[in-house]
Amino acid sequence: MEGGGAQYNPRTVEEVFRDFKGRRAGMIKALTTDVEEFYQQCDPEKENLCLYGFPSEQWEVNLPAEEVPPELPEPALGINFARDGMQEKDWLSLVAVHSDAWLLSVAFYFGARFGFDKADRKRLFNMINDLPTIFEVVTGAAKKQTKEKSLVSNHSSNKSKSNSKGRESQAKFSKASQPKDEEEGLDEEDEEEHGETLCGACGENYASDEFWICCDICEKWFHGKCVKITPARAEHIKQYKCPTCSSGNKRARP
Repeated sequence: MEGGGAQYNPRTVEEVFRDFKGRRAGMIKALTTDVEEFYQQCDPEKENLCLYGFPSEQWEVNLPAEEVPPELPEPALGINFARDGMQEKDWLSLVAVHSDAWLLSVAFYFGARFGFDKADRKRLFNMINDLPTIFEVVTGAAKKQTKEKSLVSNHSSNKSKSNSKGRESQAKFSKASQPKDEEEGLDEEDEEEHGETLCGACGENYASDEFWICCDICEKWFHGKCVKITPARAEHIKQYKCPTCSSGNKRARP
């Protein structure tokens, strides 16, 4: 399988974790920011298809490896067959669960192959466990767990997009004109409020020095860079819809 790991074998805990993060990022892209393309590629009329994530943070929908046994553990087979038989969000959640299982199997395959001992395996698992699962990112479960603490108390139920975008852009651009003490205070307040917020695209934590934007439909937050929205462009958006919500309006849901 091209890019699937045949030419790259991580040998240390850090290398395996880096491999895991790259594959995870690619699969999250497929199920969030690239969901329209992913949906189209999973044609039920085609043969058994799998979703692969690569260390380069890319993804691919393809047939399973032909060699037996394969070079690496294989992802769930036939994800395309279930596409039109269930609600899209449920189908994406199902693919996400199987993707989480595959990532763990690949990581611990490398661990077994290169002789990780008990301490190494435990350290690898803890590093992996500190990241939200793909399922949690796709369904917003991780976001919901922290939403009441980090966002709801600071936003009314009728929050407008202009307020949310303005607040994010103000936090980013007002620093240059503020005294140092005020700047540090803003950072601490911003980090405290959003510290546990996760990007709906990449699953990484909030950082006060990055521009974020909130979807008015699902209310998930995203790095501007992950959804290709700049602060300048955000100022002209009356109602922002993330790629997943936008794609849902482009086609009829099954």
